[in-house]
Formats: sequence, C-alpha cells, structure tokens
Amino acid sequence: MTHHFDPVILREYDIRGTVGANLHPADAQAIGRAFATRVRAAGGRRVAVGYDGRTHSPALEAALVEGLVASGVDVVRIGLGPTPMLYYAEATLEVDGGIQVTGSHNPREDNGFKLVLRHDSFFGADIQDLARIAAAGAWTDGTGSVEQADVRALYVGRLMAGYAGGTFRIGWDAGNGAAGPVVEQLVQHLPGEHHLLFCDVDGEFPNHHPDPTVEDNLRDLKALVADKKLDFGVAFDGDGDRIGLIDAHGRVLWGDDILSILVPSTLAELPGATIVADVKCSDTLFDTIAAAGGTPVMWQTGHSRMKAKLKELGAPLAGELSGHMFFAHDYYGFDDALYAAVRLIRAIHLSGRSLAELREAMPPRCATPDVRVAVAEARKEAVVAEVAERLAAAGARVDTTDGLRVSEADGWWLLRASNTQASLTLRAEARDAAGLARLLDAIDAQLGASGIRR
Repeated sequence: MTHHFDPVILREYDIRGTVGANLHPADAQAIGRAFATRVRAAGGRRVAVGYDGRTHSPALEAALVEGLVASGVDVVRIGLGPTPMLYYAEATLEVDGGIQVTGSHNPREDNGFKLVLRHDSFFGADIQDLARIAAAGAWTDGTGSVEQADVRALYVGRLMAGYAGGTFRIGWDAGNGAAGPVVEQLVQHLPGEHHLLFCDVDGEFPNHHPDPTVEDNLRDLKALVADKKLDFGVAFDGDGDRIGLIDAHGRVLWGDDILSILVPSTLAELPGATIVADVKCSDTLFDTIAAAGGTPVMWQTGHSRMKAKLKELGAPLAGELSGHMFFAHDYYGFDDALYAAVRLIRAIHLSGRSLAELREAMPPRCATPDVRVAVAEARKEAVVAEVAERLAAAGARVDTTDGLRVSEADGWWLLRASNTQASLTLRAEARDAAGLARLLDAIDAQLGASGIRR
C-alpha cells in the first residue's frame, strides 16, 4: 500500500491543509505510518499524541493513532489540549516522539500536525521524508499498543513552577481554542484576580478567530480590561503556542515587545546570555538585549527553526514577532504561550512597574503589519534574488539571515519569500509615519523594478 499527499499540505514547519479538500483521515493514517517508521529507525517505540479543539480533530487523531499502531509504535494518548501540553508530554513521559493534531490559528476548516522526534522539532526535509516513505509504501509493520495519560494537572503544576511572585488583575481570552481548560485550572493556582473569556472549547470559534496577532481579534479582551479596570489582558491562539498581550489602556504589545519585557529578568539571572529573536522583530528589541548586557542573535522566522537555533546556541530565551516564546532556562526549550504568561507575570512583578508603565517607556516606532504580496510560486525566490542584486550594487546595508532585511536612515524593511504561500512577505519599521512612508516607497521601487506591485 502506498499513499500520496497533496504537496501543498507539506509545509516547512508542520503539515497543514483544509479538511475534506486536501487533508483527509487517510492522510492522517499515512502520517502515522510514516512517522512511526522514522521513530523505529531512530530506535524508538512510543509516541505521545494530542489534539486541539477543532471539530474534525478527533477523527484525524483516531486515524493518526491507527497508522502509528499499524507500524508498530505504542501510543500514549493525552487527549484534548494545547500544543505545548503535547510538547510537555513528549519532554517528560517515557516516549520517543510526539504529534499534535492542530490547525493552529488557521481558519476553522483547516487542520494539521506538529511533530517532535526525540525532543527535536521535526520539520523541513523530515516532513518531505514522510511523503517519500508514504509514496514508496516503505513503512514498517507491527502491532502497537494504545494507552491514555491525563497530563493536564501535571502540566498546570509545571506552569506554576515558573511563577515567582506578582499579584495582578488579569483578563484571559482563550478564543474558544484548546488552551481554555488549562487556563481555567491555571488561574485557580495563581494569586490575584482573574476574568476569563471564551475558555469553553468550540471548534466553530463563535466569538472571534483565535489569532492574537490580528488586533481586531482582541476587541473583546480590550473591552473586558477597560470594563473591569484590569492591569492587563492575555490572549492565546487556537492551539496555545502563541501569546497576545494588551496593557491597562488597551494598547497591544506585539511579540517583540513581550520578549523585551522578559529580557531583564532573564539576564539578571544569566548575565551575558544569548537571546534569539526572528528577523521580523524591532531594532528596539535587539538594542534592549544588548543594553541589558545580553548577546542578541537575529534568526530565521518559524517556530521549528527557532527551537533548533535555541538549542544550538544554548540560549535561555527566544521569541518571534508572531507571539511564539521559547524558554530553555528552567524549562524545555519549546514555545509555550501559557508558560509565557506565567513568566510575564513574574517579569512585570520583578520590574517594579506596571505593564502600562513598561509599555510607556518603549521607544516610539511606527511599523507595518506583515504584508503579503501574491507572487507565483516559481517567481517568488527569483524576485528576492533580483532585489538582493540591486541592493548589493547600491551598497545597501543588508542582513540575509532570512530574506533581505535592509537598514536605512529611517529604520528598516524586510522582504522574504513566504515558506507557506505563493507570496512575498514585507514588513517595515520607522520612528515615525513619515519615515515609514519613505521606507515603503523604497520597497515599492524595488518591487516595481521586478515587475511586482504591492
């Protein structure tokens, strides 16, 4: 028996598609068989499996488990929960890998799989290897066992181990995603006053889409914080590995702002430590790390790549603009928005200031969101190469860690080929609106020279 995946679902960092269109239970079963084959090739035998709150997640999880077992792997099912709870299970149970069935922050009809093998992210060439194994039918056969494990209480206890003081009045918005039940248990242990929104799991997402990087999705949380006069509000994406944050005045703090708040307390404990952030983050963050005596490292966007870099450098902390926060000091090195919330409480407490005061002290900046420009798949890399050639000829200051990050007098701009779509990703940041307009003009000039319009 062989199986062929729609190549579109084989992403750089995970597997993700639209259920009923290009993702089916048969794909989940084949992923189980192929991943089990890799686990056994690595000398492993047991895999933890979890799933998020989407309506089709239970069916995909069942097919996945069927595939794992058919290829001779024993399965530990941890049930419904956020992706970091699966990562926690993989890190602490006697297993050799883990798979979370999740569509993350994608539309409700989407779903997918995040994979871990031997505590390392399973991505890029590894995901393509699953497709090769499936297409050749080159999977192992066997009869694995299945057991259940309830890890939620243990996970909540481990989250609380990151608490070190701080009593605040906090709003929590789980967006009807998989983090909700964990939030409900967590706040029972945290001191202070806690107000919860949408902690019941509902894969239809009836209140708002669970993506805290889109400001419109934070409206309910802003209203709650204003109405109850809370100190701040925390939001999560659909599978609980990305965090959103607003202060008492309803101002959004993006991923690089959140990381900058975590920096001082981390460097107080680990002077001179390396802290990693992705190429989309503000210059202000890298300056903050350096000013606090740390070593800033800019790295490629993507949760799997960031985890690998964190481990390679032995860094205690990393973060992305998208709200993925990675903790290796006193934790396991994976991205966990719930643990990030606990560590934020600690960091704000240790700062001696309110979150609003910390936000007020940040230098002014004016930035675009991520802007996607549709470009044919076969053309997107070529456009980036053409722009790079023109910039080099002009003597521009360019960082090529991940795409092109160009430093100019007004600030900086970024051009990348998307890892997940037929598009270019743009971002620019300046100190004021006039500077931002000039940066956008520079981007438009480069795109126009390659026949592309923003």
